[in-house]
Amino acid sequence: MSHPSSPTPAGTSEPATGAVHTGAVHTRAVHASAVHWTDPARLAAFNAWLAPLAASLQLRPESLRPASADASFRRYLRLDAVDGTSRIVMDAPPDKEDCRPFVQVQALLQAAGLRVPQIQAWDEAHGFMLLSDLGAQTAIERLDPANPAAAHAWYLQAVDLLIDWQRASRPGVLPAYDEPLLRRELQLFPDWYIARHRQATLTDAQQTTLARAFDAIVAQNLAAPSVYVHRDFMMRNLMVGTDEHLGVLDFQDAVYGPVTYDIASLMRDAFISWEEDFVIDITVRYWEKARRAGILGAASGSGWGADFGDFYRAVDFMALQRHLKVAGIFARLTLRDGKPKYLADAPRFIAYIRQTAGRYRELSPLLRLVDELEGTQAAMGYAFGRV
Repeated sequence: MSHPSSPTPAGTSEPATGAVHTGAVHTRAVHASAVHWTDPARLAAFNAWLAPLAASLQLRPESLRPASADASFRRYLRLDAVDGTSRIVMDAPPDKEDCRPFVQVQALLQAAGLRVPQIQAWDEAHGFMLLSDLGAQTAIERLDPANPAAAHAWYLQAVDLLIDWQRASRPGVLPAYDEPLLRRELQLFPDWYIARHRQATLTDAQQTTLARAFDAIVAQNLAAPSVYVHRDFMMRNLMVGTDEHLGVLDFQDAVYGPVTYDIASLMRDAFISWEEDFVIDITVRYWEKARRAGILGAASGSGWGADFGDFYRAVDFMALQRHLKVAGIFARLTLRDGKPKYLADAPRFIAYIRQTAGRYRELSPLLRLVDELEGTQAAMGYAFGRV
């Protein structure tokens, strides 16, 4: 899951808005109390980098304030300019974060026609970046789970962005979302959620159950056509512009892999849940657009392109892989990184896992295993590949 690339990344605190300042530009150094710095040398390097930019771009260093935290070691700061606009500063210590993927994917998204933060300055050696500000409101803040009708247009706009992104796909540009990566991600669930969070030791039979489920999930996911994958495409990472158009954040972990991943991420969100009829409605609209755009590959006359039930099953299996991974990541963020707010969302992912595992007969052993771990009772009812 990774995260953030700009003001409000996945799994972070809400953005700080703050008043817009106007007046004469100040180029004095940022006061240490305005934004907390643990390393005085890094603060000095930041001030040395920012001073000439503040002078040339008419920025107000004294207005610097937090914009959002991050699930990684990045953080984002907001900075006002004399003309009333604002900028975002990415602070990414280079010994912990590599900004080069952000720069690469930003260019790919921009070339595909999506709205992304513009890179106005980059100190690669120190990990400081000055970005345009896409705004302080995420799309998820416009949504009400009790009112899907009002959310419909936002999801259709998100689907259009996803189609534009996937149409631009080319092999060999981004890292492959291949079997080793899929399996490393799945392993986060037993390593961190089961063993560390639940403090459970699986029996040999339970380990076999989990391994067989993982084999089925990986096989299904690898069968999908490959496209550019944002890897955290959800409403919390889409920013609402002043024109009501959406901008895209948190894209630095993009890969080339299953076409089902981003639509699964969008509709099985980490932070908001919808009834199945709404999920199906948006997913089938995506599927129809992807067919017309040729994104589903040569199989558009059969399989991936011809049968929505088969496609929805593939999205389910991709979502299941993501849910298992994220449950493990949220446990790791809490237990290793001291960020307990993430694990508070774990029940949503366990519910997703149970819902999907309960839908397909071959996953029923996984459902029983999760029920044993969670102390819940499985509901009966199976699907056989079609919805």
